[in-house]
Amino acid sequence: MLGFALLAALHFYVRPRIWDGRASPDFLMLALMLFATRARPGAAAVAGFCLGLVTDVLTPAHFGAGALAHTVVGYVAAWGRAVFFPHNLMVNAGFFAGAVLLRNLILLIASGASLGVLAGREFLIWTPLQALTTALAGTVVLLFFRNWFAIRIAT
Repeated sequence: MLGFALLAALHFYVRPRIWDGRASPDFLMLALMLFATRARPGAAAVAGFCLGLVTDVLTPAHFGAGALAHTVVGYVAAWGRAVFFPHNLMVNAGFFAGAVLLRNLILLIASGASLGVLAGREFLIWTPLQALTTALAGTVVLLFFRNWFAIRIAT
C-alpha cells in the first residue's frame, strides 16, 4: 500500500515539476499495472475504473474515456499474467509500455479523435515516448523497491 501511495505522490507532485506533460511517465499507470499483475481480473478492472475516474475528474473534457481505458487495461493486464511470466524485469517493462500504448489508443478512440489525430503526432510520437518513459520509470521503481512489490529479478 505504501508503494502505491509513493507512486501517486510521484505522479501528482514530482511529475509536473520535472517532465513535459505529454512524454512524462505515468506513475498511476505503473500502480495499476503492479496491482493488476498480482490481482484477479475483476479486481483489476475495478481498480482501473476507479483510477480512470480520478484521471477523468482532472481532465473532464471527455468524461468517461479514461474510466473505460483504464478498466480495459486493468482487465487485460490481469489476464496477461496468465500468459506471460510477470516476475521478469523486461516483461514488466513491456507490460508497462504496452499498457500505456493501449490506454492512449482507447482514450483517443473513445474521446472521438479524428483519424488525423490518431495517425498524427499524438499517437505516433507522444504515445511511444510516454510508453518508453513509463517503462523506464517502472523498471527503476521495480529495481529499487523489489521487496515491496515481491518481484524476482531474473539475472
